[in-house]
Amino acid sequence: MDKHALALAAQYHMQPAHAQNVIELLDGGATIPFIARYRKEMHGNTDDQTLREFSEKLASLRGLDARREEIAKAIQAQDKWTDELARAVESAKTLSELEDIYRPYRPKRKTRASVAREKGLEGLATLIRLQRKGSLSEIAQAYVNPEKGVETPADALSGASDILAEDFSDDAAIRAREKALIRRKGALRSRTAKEGDSVYRQYADFSEPIRLTQSHRVLAINRGEKEEWLKVSIEVDEAEARAEIAAQVLVPGGNYREFLENTIEDAWTRLLFPSLEREIRAELTDRANEQAIRMFAQNLKPLLMQPPLRGRVTLGFDPAYRTGCKLAVVDETGKVLKTGVVYPTPPHNKKEEAARTLSDMIRRYHITAIAIGNGTASKESEIFVSELLRDFPGVGYMMVSEAGASVYSASKLGAEEFPDFDVSLRSAVSIARRLQDPLSELVKIDPKAIGVGQYQHDMPPARLDEALTGVVEDCVNGVGVDVNIASPSLLSYVSGLTRTTAKNIVAYREENGAFLSRKALLKVPKIGPKAFEQCAGFLRVPAAANILDNTGVHPESYDAAEKLLKACGFTLADVKNGKVDGLTARAERLTIPKLSEMTGAGEMTVRDILRELEKPGRDPRDELPPPMLRADIMDMNDLKPGMELTGTVRNVIDFGAFVDIGVHQDGLVHISQLADRFIRHPSEVVRVGDVVKVTVLNVDPKTGRISLTMKKR
Repeated sequence: MDKHALALAAQYHMQPAHAQNVIELLDGGATIPFIARYRKEMHGNTDDQTLREFSEKLASLRGLDARREEIAKAIQAQDKWTDELARAVESAKTLSELEDIYRPYRPKRKTRASVAREKGLEGLATLIRLQRKGSLSEIAQAYVNPEKGVETPADALSGASDILAEDFSDDAAIRAREKALIRRKGALRSRTAKEGDSVYRQYADFSEPIRLTQSHRVLAINRGEKEEWLKVSIEVDEAEARAEIAAQVLVPGGNYREFLENTIEDAWTRLLFPSLEREIRAELTDRANEQAIRMFAQNLKPLLMQPPLRGRVTLGFDPAYRTGCKLAVVDETGKVLKTGVVYPTPPHNKKEEAARTLSDMIRRYHITAIAIGNGTASKESEIFVSELLRDFPGVGYMMVSEAGASVYSASKLGAEEFPDFDVSLRSAVSIARRLQDPLSELVKIDPKAIGVGQYQHDMPPARLDEALTGVVEDCVNGVGVDVNIASPSLLSYVSGLTRTTAKNIVAYREENGAFLSRKALLKVPKIGPKAFEQCAGFLRVPAAANILDNTGVHPESYDAAEKLLKACGFTLADVKNGKVDGLTARAERLTIPKLSEMTGAGEMTVRDILRELEKPGRDPRDELPPPMLRADIMDMNDLKPGMELTGTVRNVIDFGAFVDIGVHQDGLVHISQLADRFIRHPSEVVRVGDVVKVTVLNVDPKTGRISLTMKKR
């Protein structure tokens, strides 16, 4: 069994055998979506998010092991390895603990202590630390050496003090106690760094205990410091901090107390505190980053999984002022039918002409949905569209986030998809398609640019990319992908596929026509048996002769699926014709354990197969409430305290949720107003895309702020 299996099993509430199975699957190259969906019996139906955390923790533990070995070899090379060090290195639980153990042995640049050691003063430092009887001047006299620059006993003592100060600062036990003190009693402090008003005004004179500091405050303060609006520090009781060192250094009744106390003060002020301040602030930042990344990922998933607006010809409306509003009509499949430009907004104000153009488009192409981008000039555009729709009952509009649309439009991918369109027209197409199928369109954009996080540009790029890519993969594979219409961007997120194999699939179907079966994927260059195993279950072939090719049933389970159908009195033809009513009920009467034994598939797999056979080509997004289209608009000035409204959650952050209530400016439901009970985080109550009932608390047109509550009144 892997050395980490037991610890991981305990942390993630798994059986040890299941943890071991997951480790073996990961080491064998299986992807998280594949493990989560098709190896449930091996891990006890653990969800994909937990499996991702498991995988990350395993990588972290193995990284710690690698660093443990590096440190052991480095100390052994210095001939300073002892049994005590071996135990300490082996028992270290974190990288920080390991580095503190290694600190005294790490090669250093030239320091005051290293200069003193070169002068032969280490022996004197050792004698002083023993705190035996004898005067300092007498024991220091033996170390006077003018040839090495030690002219007097005072010079010798000064050098010995430098050595001891560095030793105290490098001592792992002392560092551990001081870090614990700072975490327990220290405070994060920020002060204004220059004259003038800024968004960081609330942190101009701010102090909060480190143990209570929330992640979004840490990130805000860090950004304020980076932009030179704030000076930031850690504060802790220095007398108590020095007392912690003294408790480790001073011997009761020992000699040289005053000298050692001065050395302790120097060690704390010059070496230890600056080092620990950097370390604790890095610790706070890392924790805040992880919280922000976790929040971003939580927001991204429901955004990607918003239900598509199926069967509607949609107009994409990309607002602008001087350059005009770009239009793109796309049919039910996302194919572009018509593009254009109108000028209903300032400075042109050609509203009548724009109204004629839009009215003609609505009638000619039977448009029933309009997606309006929420960027520049969106308020004027929304007013214009809502007034126009008074003459078109049955046509609705929805404000759509433009976040990332310009990134896609100017990208190589956008140019390849629409080589004859300029950048702004590509944005209009993207806006329309975002309403029709958010997942298929948003996968074309760097997840960081989608705009549902906070401080995402301050996050470690690699860690953020890893987390968000995992979310996109889970969403894409959870929905399934039609292999005959999917873009390379969408295919690249399918389990087992890469950007190269995704492009190869598209190139193959363009050259050879539509795929008629899943097996045909094996003809695509660079898709071998392993890649096929990982990807096949997530790819759909609607036109395949075998209906199972259009389900989430993996090819490895086709035989089990047919046996299951036969046992229940059905055939594949019945599945294809939608005539399998009562399939699950019959299976339950036969009992799942018996069917499992009969088919050779695990019980969880049998249940998954039944669900897929009852609804081939099922899309989990269809089970969610459809997008909420509007036909009119309210002005912020129309809002009054006490008004009850329905809105859509647009973003969830640490201190609340922003809700679109149809007045262009999103309102904020503070965490204290989200529920009648105490909650630790907004994500306990709401998520992006939720349709919620809210009550207006306060409206400030000058600042554009709307305060809302979800509490029952």
